[in-house]
This record gives sequence, structure tokens and C-alpha cells, in this order.
Amino acid sequence: MAVNTTPESPLPVGEVSRLIGGWIDRLGAVWVEGQITQLSRRPGAGVVFLTLRDPSYDISVSVTCYRQVFDAVADVVTEGARVVVLAKPEWYAPRGQLSLRATEIKPVGVGELLARLELLKKSLAAEGLFAPERKKALPFLPQLIGLVCGRASAAERDVLENARHRWPAVRFEVRNVAVQGVHAVPQVVQAVKDLDDIDDVDVIIVARGGGSVEDLLPFSDEQLVRAVASCRTPVVSAIGHEPDNPLLDHVADLRASTPTDAAKKVVPDVGEEYERVRMLRDRARRCVEGFVEREERGLAHALARPSIEDPHRMIDERADHVASLLDRGRRCLRHHLDRADSELTHTHARVVALSPAATLKRGYAVLQRADGHVVRDPGEVTADEALRARVAEGEFSVRVDARVDAQADA
Repeated sequence: MAVNTTPESPLPVGEVSRLIGGWIDRLGAVWVEGQITQLSRRPGAGVVFLTLRDPSYDISVSVTCYRQVFDAVADVVTEGARVVVLAKPEWYAPRGQLSLRATEIKPVGVGELLARLELLKKSLAAEGLFAPERKKALPFLPQLIGLVCGRASAAERDVLENARHRWPAVRFEVRNVAVQGVHAVPQVVQAVKDLDDIDDVDVIIVARGGGSVEDLLPFSDEQLVRAVASCRTPVVSAIGHEPDNPLLDHVADLRASTPTDAAKKVVPDVGEEYERVRMLRDRARRCVEGFVEREERGLAHALARPSIEDPHRMIDERADHVASLLDRGRRCLRHHLDRADSELTHTHARVVALSPAATLKRGYAVLQRADGHVVRDPGEVTADEALRARVAEGEFSVRVDARVDAQADA
């Protein structure tokens, strides 16, 4: 219930503390899960003091329990262990301090942890965080690599040494964080976000050496998985050894079996690349040489063809053929002209021989009446009729003396 107060009528601190205690008492007993970060068992004391922390968030709460409650699990519960406690919230009014009074403590076994991780894995997979199509490709040659790892750890040494051995010019932006315990998740998440905000970082490697299932739990935390899924920079997971499989492996853009394997997958080997360049250069040279040789053979074959070797040969052959045709044509034309000339000569001779002029030259004459008609029959003329006589050299007039009968002349 809300309390009505004003600056003129405030509540005393004791009353506020009492009201808070009343509200907390109404909560009743609850089951709480967390990780034990501090454990205090004073000799002879009847109460054990614990600090229970949420590994995903920077939140912790004090827990107290009677010694006999803790003794039941003292053999399996130590600092760093995950437990589930049945506790009732208590408010210590004199100091204004909240704590939990535990009446039962149960350690969280590996089997339970694995079962919870499997449920979380299915839930995140259903959201599509592990889908292959959302994974980003790594750059061929990263200039600056972000590395999240433990301080002075073997994982850091393996990544740095192997990467620089493969490509000496590679640079690193290292973030040293806690890789196990209650502070691991927030520190790793913050380191990943910081590196993702640096534009020059081409790829981020999250690396840790091997460990137990409990040691690797921070890398299966939902908060870390979602932080990696939201990164714009490709992330490589290099947690533990080959059999280890935290949820980070599924959401990362590339999974490496070990930190050393991460260095090999992220950074190309300068010797291998040099050899690849040499092979490609040799292959290119062979291709060019083969192409030139093929073209030279083709050119030589083309030059060996008669039309290319002696370009005038075809012209000369055609010229001879044309000359032969021309000579043949001239002979044929001359033959036709000679034959026509001969025929013309014979025809002319015949014409001349049969022409009236030739007849006249032989002494004949042609008589014509005044109207120009040729006299062919003596009966056509009359006595004393004037006629013209045409001879070879000209004509003259004649007169009919008397008509002579043709029958008498015969």
C-alpha cells in the first residue's frame, strides 16, 4: 500500500524500515538459483553466511542459514558452485539490509545444467540466432583482430603466437577479462561490445582454454549469446577443446576447436599464400606461353598456305588463263571475220557478176520508153517511137525504125 507523505509530515526512518520489512515479509519463501561467491563458516558459530550471485548480471544477495542446513551439502558445495536454495526474504531494520534466510540448499548438478542448457539452446535456435544464413563471412586478411581472453592465459599466447607466425604484420586489440566465475559474463559481454564498436576491428576472437562444464558455463549464457548475435563484426568462438560445445559456438560466425585453430582459421599463412601466388603466377605464365605457342603455330600454318606464301601465284594463274581466253577470243573473232570477208567477197563477186552494169559492160544495152519502163518485147514499141538506150558508159536516144516481128527474127 502506498503511504501518503509530505515535506511537512515525513515518515521517520524507523517507520520506513518497518514498512519495508512488512512488505518483504509478505513475499514468503521462494526458490532462488545462483552461484556462491563468498562462504563464511566460522568455527563454533551456528549460522553460515553466503553470498549468492546471478552470473549473468552484477547482482548479489546475502544468504544465511543454520549450520545443520549447510552441513547437509557441505561436502559438495563450495565457493563457485551453483545452488538452488529455498529461502525467505528478511529485512534487518536497524541496518536497512535485505538478506535471505535459507531453510534448504540443493546443489545444481551437471546433468541439470546440461538439461537447462539444452532447453535454452532450443529456445534460441527457434528464434533463429543459430541460423546459417545470418552468419557473416570472415575477411580474407584481417588487419586488426579483436581478442577477448583471460589475462596472461595460454589461450592468449596460442592465438597471438600462431597468428603472428602465420602473418607477422597482423595486429591485435586485446581485452583481458575473467573467463570463469561470476564476473565472466558481464566482462566478456562488455569486451565484445567494445571491440564491435571499433571500426578498424575486422574480426573478434573469444578464446578460452579447456575446463569443466561449470568452468565453461559463462560461454553458454543467454546474455552473451544475444550480445554476439547482435554484433556487426564477425565473431569466432574458440572455447575449450574439440569436445567442448558451449552455446557461443552455435551463435558465432565461425567455430574453432581450440585457440590455436582459431588463429589458423582467421589469419592466412604467409608461406602458403606466397606459394599459392607462385603457383598462380606459374600457371598464368604457362597459359600465356601456351596461347602464344598456339598462335605461332596457327600463324606458321597460315603463312605456309600457297595463297599467303606466294600471293601473286593465284593472280599469275588467273592472268595466264585470261591471256589464253583473250588469245582464243581473238582467234575466234579473226576466224569469224576472215570467213565473213570471204563470204562478202564471194557475194560481192556474185552480185557484180549478176548486176545490170556488168551485163552492160559486156555490150548489152537497156532500152527504156519515155515513161522509164524497160522494153522487153518488140510489141511494146511502135514505129518511129523515141527510146533511150542505156549502155555501160552512159545512155543515148534512139528511134524505132520499123517494128520487127519477133517471130520473123527467130
